[in-house]
Amino acid sequence: MKKRNAVVLMAMLALPVLAQASCESVKADISKKIVNNGVAESDFSLDIVPNDQADQAGGQVVGHCENDTQKIVYKKNGRDAESNVPASAGSSQDTPAQ
Repeated sequence: MKKRNAVVLMAMLALPVLAQASCESVKADISKKIVNNGVAESDFSLDIVPNDQADQAGGQVVGHCENDTQKIVYKKNGRDAESNVPASAGSSQDTPAQ
């Protein structure tokens, strides 16, 4: 019984790490799609932010993760910072936010 409780406890402690890894994988997939559309990696950034901070992040929401508790925000670097993200970049494994 003690072994079972220890295993359950370890699994519960690992959940936040696994959840963050899933956000990182969604972010990596979106980044890859943007680069495949001809945008240099140095020309943009993707940030993972909590839902309630997405509006203040200063970019365009292109995806979400962690059961829609986190948003992935695209920001264009450089002079042309007002440009939109390529259309196909937001179609990630996790359904993009609208």
